[in-house]
Amino acid sequence: MTRARDLGIPLEGITGKYNAITDVAGVTVGHTTLISGDGPLKVGQGPVRTGVTAVLPRGKSYDPVFAGTYSLNGNGEMTGTIWIEESGFLESPIGITNTHSVGVVRDAMIEWQVKHKLYNELAPSVFWSLPVVAETYDGVLNDINGFHVKKEHAFAALDSASSGAVAEGCVGGGTGMNCYEFKGGIGSSSRVATVAESKYTVGVLVQANFGSRHQLMIAGVPMGQEFKDIPSSYDDVAKLPETGSIIVIVATDAPLLPHQLKRLARRVPMGMARTGTTGGNGSGDIFLAFSTANAGAAKRSGMQKLEMLANDEMDVLFEAAVQATEEAILNAMIAATTMSGVHGRTSYAIPHERLKGILSQHNRLRKP
Repeated sequence: MTRARDLGIPLEGITGKYNAITDVAGVTVGHTTLISGDGPLKVGQGPVRTGVTAVLPRGKSYDPVFAGTYSLNGNGEMTGTIWIEESGFLESPIGITNTHSVGVVRDAMIEWQVKHKLYNELAPSVFWSLPVVAETYDGVLNDINGFHVKKEHAFAALDSASSGAVAEGCVGGGTGMNCYEFKGGIGSSSRVATVAESKYTVGVLVQANFGSRHQLMIAGVPMGQEFKDIPSSYDDVAKLPETGSIIVIVATDAPLLPHQLKRLARRVPMGMARTGTTGGNGSGDIFLAFSTANAGAAKRSGMQKLEMLANDEMDVLFEAAVQATEEAILNAMIAATTMSGVHGRTSYAIPHERLKGILSQHNRLRKP
């Protein structure tokens, strides 16, 4: 799997070991990828280019985390956010899939929590869950109205979630996605920040399915203008300006409370903007940030003793979130491979060697 740094793209900041959201201790990620069929669309049969990605804040253990959400443009869906806004806690894993599979993944996540006893009963046999499931639209390449994502696919993503390196590009929920009219999908990155002599990690995972070709910027170079000759997967469909979406999950081990996590989530658009987007009307740009600090804070009774980083110390975390978001988007595009889907539509991967050549011409290629 090729990533942005492998091509010499100059990127700021110090990464964690895996340069992924899983550099935040305890966070795990799993994918289920569904690819089958070719040729004309036959609803219910294919072609299928879709899947599910799962992010588990504390792995397979139940201990709600403080969280905050932010929407840059709300033409999309992320379930469960109203309760997060009200309570300040994320109490479930996070699922990411295609627009028309949100319901089945949401229901499957509840069943999975029950099966693994990942909940805290209000009273004997009294349990409710408002899981977080987000989406972007993959109907350009995928038979989205064939409803190919089933509950067992959500189970598989959750069951397979692990720490370590994160698969990127055409995997999981990102399988059929496009980014800046190139092939997109799942991307991840991390940054290590020092605050008052303590080191904290900020990790980001994106499902990138947004942006118009002419907007694309890489390392400050207007790349969209350089690739006008490469066909867009939208060429044979009615295309509105910047249709698509991006879901961004930000994790950190810094001790932040919900209002601070909302502040962190609000920095995601700045990382997006570094890649050129202006957040169009048709794009669902929805973000969630959570902290793995303050374990046990969600106890149902008693006084809780919490740690909170001072607001004045947050600047380095803001910078980390911006940098990691930018790199995660680039990783999604660069790890992706060319894919054909419905009616033979083809979404081309951004060409690596050509990209390196253009960056070199602009003196923007990192020296070995």
